[in-house]
Amino acid sequence: MVTALLDGTHPFRADELLRGIGRAQADSLLANSFVQSPVEGSINAFLIDTGSRLILIDAGAGPLYGKDGGYLADNLIAAGYRPEEVDDILITHLHLDHEGGLMRNGVMAFPNATVHVAKADLDFWLDPANESMAPLLLQPMFAGARNSLGPYLAKGKVQPFEPGQDVVKDIKAIAAPGHTPGHSWFLLTSGKDHLLAWGDTVHVAAVQLAEPRAGIKYDVDQASAAAARQRALAEAASQGYWVAAAHISFPGLGHVRREGQGYAWVPANYTRTP
Repeated sequence: MVTALLDGTHPFRADELLRGIGRAQADSLLANSFVQSPVEGSINAFLIDTGSRLILIDAGAGPLYGKDGGYLADNLIAAGYRPEEVDDILITHLHLDHEGGLMRNGVMAFPNATVHVAKADLDFWLDPANESMAPLLLQPMFAGARNSLGPYLAKGKVQPFEPGQDVVKDIKAIAAPGHTPGHSWFLLTSGKDHLLAWGDTVHVAAVQLAEPRAGIKYDVDQASAAAARQRALAEAASQGYWVAAAHISFPGLGHVRREGQGYAWVPANYTRTP
């Protein structure tokens, strides 16, 4: 069973942060979805209950986005679980809004969990030499990674993984570098069903689904991030994957379909019955 957990919402200045697309085209695509910049973006995480393990994909922003985040633990409890019951946390990449929730009130929010992070991201964000050369926009990510992972590292509760590896049973890590050096997708397989948790593949759905070449200023390598986005969208559409999207409007669960030269988001059909 997959439960979407909302950590919060955050105003995204699409007009300032989008790259690879003209302002007029971006504004037109936003208007077509009845939104405008700043776009209120969801910060979603996903809990997978296998029956024997609880696996959390991403941990939200926690205290690192102020009042915009930090609601994941409360929503986890509201869903009938406890933070200390989480066995594994799979981090798509080490940006503040995906790892900040590892800590709460200065202590480990998930005291019994092992945190799984791509080795490429660990090596990049924990290296002081990279911090000194990074643009100002990305520098807070380094301190965020150190502070959020520190207590878990000290207790030996951080497990690096490599691309193509089954991080936990039936969940494979897929390398999708560009947004960060170790940005990863997680492909969950259950019988004939597949769910792709794609992290920060899409930030502004109204723009980037219609025009997948559009990136954002936070991409370490914008060309690689755009290539990864096009690959994810094409595969999700052709294979009929369920998608767990970190920043598409909560709950961020649905499908992708081809539409013209781009794609469209098809949210999960709502039912009151569990």
